[in-house]
Amino acid sequence: MFDAAVIGSGPNGLAAAITLARAGRSVVVHERSDSVGGSARSAELTLPGYLHDVCSAAHPMAAAGAFFNTLPLREHGLEWIRPEHPVGHALDPGERAIIQHHDLHATAQEVCDPGYVRALEPFVERYAELLQDGTAPLGIPDSPVLMARFGMRALLPSTTLAGLLFSSRRARALFAGHACHSCLPLSQPPSAAIGLMLHLAAHAVSFPMPRGGAGAITAAMASYLESLGGRIELNSEITHIGQVQARQVFFNTSPRALASIARDALPSGYLRALSRFKRGPGVFKVDYALSSPIPWTDARLSRCGTVHLGGDLEALSASEAAVWRGEHPERPFVLLTQPTQFDPGRAPEGGHIAWAYVHTPNGSTRDQSEVITAAIEAHAPGFRDCVRAQHCMNNADFEAYNPNYVGGDINGGANTLDQLFTRPVARFAPWTTPNPDVFLCSASTPPGGGVHGLGGHHAALAALAQPRRLTEG
Repeated sequence: MFDAAVIGSGPNGLAAAITLARAGRSVVVHERSDSVGGSARSAELTLPGYLHDVCSAAHPMAAAGAFFNTLPLREHGLEWIRPEHPVGHALDPGERAIIQHHDLHATAQEVCDPGYVRALEPFVERYAELLQDGTAPLGIPDSPVLMARFGMRALLPSTTLAGLLFSSRRARALFAGHACHSCLPLSQPPSAAIGLMLHLAAHAVSFPMPRGGAGAITAAMASYLESLGGRIELNSEITHIGQVQARQVFFNTSPRALASIARDALPSGYLRALSRFKRGPGVFKVDYALSSPIPWTDARLSRCGTVHLGGDLEALSASEAAVWRGEHPERPFVLLTQPTQFDPGRAPEGGHIAWAYVHTPNGSTRDQSEVITAAIEAHAPGFRDCVRAQHCMNNADFEAYNPNYVGGDINGGANTLDQLFTRPVARFAPWTTPNPDVFLCSASTPPGGGVHGLGGHHAALAALAQPRRLTEG
């Protein structure tokens, strides 16, 4: 009998297991697949030797996160690569792109906005404090004045905040690209929260990538967990809580899976509340194996790890609103990464990889590959000729790959205001359930989606507040 079992080996599940193991608890992780990873896996999706990221590629919240920074993951093989420029933003075809430099002043010149530094510098300088308080459980923050200043901005719609902070079209467009990561209409609060946090992260810590791909993150976490005495069981699918031999169970799953697997251990009222959890849009993603780097018209984009396509604030706001209405916009927001510009070992000599995705209505299976390829081609004529092979994933493919992505929702639930701090249901500690031995630790708990491990870490801390129950026989 283990003290704790974790269902699912994504970053949050491994974070929960590590936190418990560091506290001296015996832990087993059950993973239904033949490898650990969840949202942080790498695979040869196109051609042999081309190592793609199945989901996320750039991870500012992991590299800067308060939890990850407590782990000796470098000793277990994790190395961060920081591209020359964190983010690039392509406006209309033929128009000079926007380069977000690490340096605030250089970016201010880039976006032609004299107020840019004044608007962001106080938060960039104290980004570590901001991230610590902004992703912590609800309570009194360590830096209350800083958080109050941030919160006044973060709870606004992105369109409103962009107009308040920035005077130039270019600065507003750059911010809008970050805000699109919220998967919300930019006219809806709290889309600015995610946009502002990511915009600041690009200056404070970059948009780093793990050498060798996203799978290096969870491989290092798994190695560290095993060094602590934790156990990982692969090809071990749990369909009913009765299969688990542990005193407490942590679900790195969707609320739907929690309700199904633990249906006999949770009260009916809580199960009904879980059924009301709202999902966000999905994504359609294309991975490319390339014969050469992307031939950007603005060559400076080649030095950016992450590139946003889709136009200015108004264009991006229109496209994200369309997705929220259940439509497929003709000119969508495109998120693109080009890892081999900075990690050439992920492709054969001379080869390159890139991936790009667009937001789609939840559950959509419409093929968006031509929309994505055309968007890149518009800013990089000749791109089509560089494509050796491509691999596509629609919403159904993402859910089949990872059941947590219900309908293709990679954020673990809609980032709406009513679900920002109370996901999946309103509880003082949302990682807990009415059963004191059952916890939810996935992206469907605060602080939400992203590779940061904090959902798992906070769930484990909630359990460790009841240490006696972990050792009852």
